[in-house]
Amino acid sequence: MSKSRLALFAVIAALVAAFFLFDLRDSFSLDYFRSQQEAIDAHYRVYPIQTAAIYFLAYVAITGLSLPGATVMTLAGGAIFGLLWGTVIVSFASTLGATLAFLASRFLLRDWVQEKFGDKLKPINEGVAREGAFYLFALRLVPAFPFVAINLVMGLTSIRTWTYLWVSQIGMLAGTIAYVYAGTQLGEFRLSIGLLVAFTILGLFPLVAKRLLDAIKARRVYARWTKPAKFDRNLVVIGAGSAGLVSAYIAAAVKAKVTLVEKHRMGGDCLNTGCVPSKALIRTARLLDQIRRAKTFGIRSASAEFDFADAMERVQRVVRTIEPHDSVERYTKLGVECLQGEAKITSPWSVEIKTAAGTQTLTTRAIVIAAGGRPFVPPIPGIEDVGYVTSDTVWELRTLPRRLVVLGGGPIGCELTQCFARFGSKVTQVEMLPRILIREDPDISQLVADRFRQEGIDLLVNHTAKAFRVENGEKVLIAEHDGKDVRIAFDQLLAAVGRTANTRGYGLEELGIPVTKAGTVETNEYLQTVYPNITACGDVAGPYQFTHTASHQAWYAAVNALFGGLKKFRADYSVIPWATFTDPEVARVGLNETEAKDNNIPYETTIYGIDDLDRAIADESAHGRVKVLTVPGKDRVLGVTIAGEHAGELIIEYIAAMRHGLGLKKILRTIHIYPTMAEANKYAAGVWARAHAPQWLLRLAEKYLARKSG
Repeated sequence: MSKSRLALFAVIAALVAAFFLFDLRDSFSLDYFRSQQEAIDAHYRVYPIQTAAIYFLAYVAITGLSLPGATVMTLAGGAIFGLLWGTVIVSFASTLGATLAFLASRFLLRDWVQEKFGDKLKPINEGVAREGAFYLFALRLVPAFPFVAINLVMGLTSIRTWTYLWVSQIGMLAGTIAYVYAGTQLGEFRLSIGLLVAFTILGLFPLVAKRLLDAIKARRVYARWTKPAKFDRNLVVIGAGSAGLVSAYIAAAVKAKVTLVEKHRMGGDCLNTGCVPSKALIRTARLLDQIRRAKTFGIRSASAEFDFADAMERVQRVVRTIEPHDSVERYTKLGVECLQGEAKITSPWSVEIKTAAGTQTLTTRAIVIAAGGRPFVPPIPGIEDVGYVTSDTVWELRTLPRRLVVLGGGPIGCELTQCFARFGSKVTQVEMLPRILIREDPDISQLVADRFRQEGIDLLVNHTAKAFRVENGEKVLIAEHDGKDVRIAFDQLLAAVGRTANTRGYGLEELGIPVTKAGTVETNEYLQTVYPNITACGDVAGPYQFTHTASHQAWYAAVNALFGGLKKFRADYSVIPWATFTDPEVARVGLNETEAKDNNIPYETTIYGIDDLDRAIADESAHGRVKVLTVPGKDRVLGVTIAGEHAGELIIEYIAAMRHGLGLKKILRTIHIYPTMAEANKYAAGVWARAHAPQWLLRLAEKYLARKSG
């Protein structure tokens, strides 16, 4: 820290210390003002300018040094100077003091704080960069957290000083008037109608201010559009995947007139190219693996004859069997108008739909964007020349690739890697990061990696794909590892490096609806876009790309779109689970160790090895672990990761525990059926309980029992 910064810090510290050391807090209390009011009023009548100047400087000092007492000073300003002059004096004094605190924070701390805690300040930095003055105005108008905190925190951002000053002046004015008015009534120091009105205003002000702010923001964003006099629909939903189907279902359930538009197939990715077909293929691949391991089950020999094409046809049969759950017929019966076509939002209240029968435009009070996502194909030189399949198109294969390269070590890549290896492909999985399943803890990733290698999968981590070539009629991947090129020959490439949101072609750019750096539609905590009547959910909105989170978001998106003018609900992401259906399965909810360390969250780890579980031993699946993170010294669950057989089912107990505030002690006291895999949850709780057993009580029990036994 420079000498000038040290000097300023020393001065501020000395003034703050003096304030508390000499008990000056009493001079800024309501009781003190009451005792001195007559003297202050008399002095003001004789020396009005001097009194106002002293008050002004005291107010600036209090707010500039972020000391307690600003509220009492505001009330006193109303009592001494009246509503008009009290408002004028307090308004300018509070703005000047706030700006001084802002400048002090910027001078002393901004560089250091941004360097150390830039990630924590990211939401505020993004808000300032995106909207600047309006973002600060929102903070000032609706005091979600104290103005003192706003002064200090905003000083750490890049907002201009002049912008901060004039926005603060305007933003605090309404609240200043309310408090000064309350002070004019407090001057009488008796219960009066005026005093009750003042306190009512203070109580209602944040709610009224929030409504006013929303109205101002909405008016600004809707300004260039003409709202229809009447509407054809209450809601139009774009996309009939998990998020869109649930949104339409909810709208129909509350008797709204709703239209659901899908340009491909009902059910979206989950039914047609994602969850359903992949799990069907995984089941067949697992059966083949169990047959190969027949000796471990006491069967001398077993074999299976199969055709890969038959297995893929079974996948389609499963899809067709489930298809009616997401069909046009079902949703039509529920009261949803289902249209197959391409939807484009042409205004905040209209959607153009191109169908085989022609083009129509529907006016609607609200719109839900649930357009989903698609596989991302990396722009690697030569990838188009060698050809590839993705998680969307792999289901078209009917011939098993002899040599398969899987590009990507995420959940989709890992699930399909193991599937094809178990069918008999020679699979090489290429991942540029140090390990597969990077979102999981290293020990969990290692469990899966070890199993992959045991099954003959060539797992190449720290390998970056550079180019694809066709050499002498053979497809080759050139990957870089430790500064050297590695050649990998293959017959089929599966690109599984992630997914990207479908945001193009829906009119978002024309409407000015922004997308995030991750490529998803930008929404607020209520899943609203910049237009409050247009919401987004599912893969197109993020941040999670799971079917169950898409359904979860859909409730908030639909309800806020339909009823946001009356009541809005903030999307709840407090307990989000997921699973990767490899063998061993990996399921997680809440924090893992990696995230806890990255975010400096204190935790304790409890591990139970499933290799010790009776049912797992009986099923020849004695591998994996239950890993529980808890608050240090307490049984409150912060997160759980389970790797092992049926992990996706076992995690449910912990999801419920976290959602409803149940600790490990209650799980331990719950009867679990023997022998089941679910006992692993109880035994993990038992490991925690033994580690936290009160030793003094055990010693006391030991002495008592020894005495009783003579």
